[in-house]
Amino acid sequence: GQTNLKSPEDIQVYVVNTNFTLRWNYTGNDTNVTFSAEYRWSEDFGIKLTEWKELLGCQNVTHTECDFSSAITEYYDTHHVRIRAERREEVSPWSSIFEMIPYFIAQIGPPGVELQSTNGVIKIKVSPPEANQLRKMWIDDVGFKYNLVIWENSSNVEFRSQRILPTDIIDDLAPDTTYCLKVQAALPFESQEGFFSPIHCVRTTRKAVKDLLCPTNVSVLALNMKFHLHWNNQYKQHASFNVQYLFGYLKKLPDDYSVKWLNVPGCENITDTQCNFSSIITTTSGLYYLRVQAMSEYNKSCLSNDIKVDPLRTNEIGPPGVKVDISDVLLHIQISSPGGSESDAMRDHYDLSYRVVYWKNSSNNEEEIKMKEIKQTIGTVTDLTPSTLYCVKVQAFSAAYNKSSQFSKEECIKTPGDKILPLIILATFVTALIAVLLVAAPLIFALYQVYNKIKYVFFPSCQPPLNIESFGGQFFSSPYLSTKEEPIENCSIIETIITEEINQIDFKDHKHSKQSSRDSGNYSNDDDTSGSKASEETLEKETV
Repeated sequence: GQTNLKSPEDIQVYVVNTNFTLRWNYTGNDTNVTFSAEYRWSEDFGIKLTEWKELLGCQNVTHTECDFSSAITEYYDTHHVRIRAERREEVSPWSSIFEMIPYFIAQIGPPGVELQSTNGVIKIKVSPPEANQLRKMWIDDVGFKYNLVIWENSSNVEFRSQRILPTDIIDDLAPDTTYCLKVQAALPFESQEGFFSPIHCVRTTRKAVKDLLCPTNVSVLALNMKFHLHWNNQYKQHASFNVQYLFGYLKKLPDDYSVKWLNVPGCENITDTQCNFSSIITTTSGLYYLRVQAMSEYNKSCLSNDIKVDPLRTNEIGPPGVKVDISDVLLHIQISSPGGSESDAMRDHYDLSYRVVYWKNSSNNEEEIKMKEIKQTIGTVTDLTPSTLYCVKVQAFSAAYNKSSQFSKEECIKTPGDKILPLIILATFVTALIAVLLVAAPLIFALYQVYNKIKYVFFPSCQPPLNIESFGGQFFSSPYLSTKEEPIENCSIIETIITEEINQIDFKDHKHSKQSSRDSGNYSNDDDTSGSKASEETLEKETV
């Protein structure tokens, strides 16, 4: 059971796209030695390993490497590889096990490159590293980015690097000059860069005389998500224009996109040199390409260069709207998003903040200008000076896109006057009024009581009954004042009968007087006494 064969060492697996190569070292001096490898992989999400199997492509090989690409079909599973040396019936111990997950150790292969030199430029078409292969390590071909390195094939080599699309044009080249280039595919999101393609060389041609019909200086002006395309027309005769657009993702595909350009609605067969293409910006996350096609009256046409539009980066932020108001000692600032309430993209995608600048608008030019930054659309300013004109202007900015707007129009408002002095005056007035009321109230009450007494005595509210007022032809103005008695003779009563009659008459008269008093309800016993006296006087006169 003993053997003199040594085990292979330094086992390594190299993966480029779906090409697998196993390499190792062998330090033995034995001759006629071959090598064979085995492998196994995990199943059921890594829970269980399969039995060891022969590794196809790596059986009885005489070199220290072998290609086993056909054996591996699962690129996201864990694989184990081991190898041993063999000579006739003699075998070495197995080497140490090499463990791998193919996708994580794979490298990106070189892309395919096609070149065409025309009109002073080089047209290039790049195909993905695994184009036209059934089995692919890199499933998403659209995710590839391509880096170009180009240089002039001369003694003074200067390399120029740039990012290109799968189908692109390399311009700014010298005519009649040989250029060499190579292309690398990369996956930026996975931080992977692949191998460069083989070097390709091509000679440029001279540029043809530029057709004056072709639109020039194509540019985009965008404000608050309103997009306008502008261009220059050098053609002296009549010409009309069509504005065309292409979705940006189509240029990332290796397919031919030349037939996928679409006309911008409202920008067909126009004679103006500008066009509003806001209607085609249906999403802010993608890219758009635009170009202008000019057509002459002789059915001749010419296309401008393409221009790329990244909506959120091409667009400029306009000034916000501002309203100011004063309440007590606070200055309230209400800000409306640039573009108004209809521009949801400005509010939702830019994550806007605002710089609020305010100052005292006075003749003193040395007044300090103050600034504060806020995220909300409502802000307040404190510590205001009374009876002072304050002015405010606001700027919107987006830190994520490194963009800022122009300042808004200045809005000014005057703070109310100092309220301390009016409060002092009001408090003084109220105190004086209370003091006057406290002094005047007893005096008024005393005067009122005196007035009621005088009125009650000299101007009674009711008059004596008519029978009393006219009795004996004498008019009484007041029941409390005695009337002037007429002089009468003193006489004495002799007969008793007369006295009784007088008493009866007095009784009747007294009864009649009491009846009158009940009728009036306002006379006292003094009235009855006065009536009785008058009756007695009358009777005495008749008796005499």
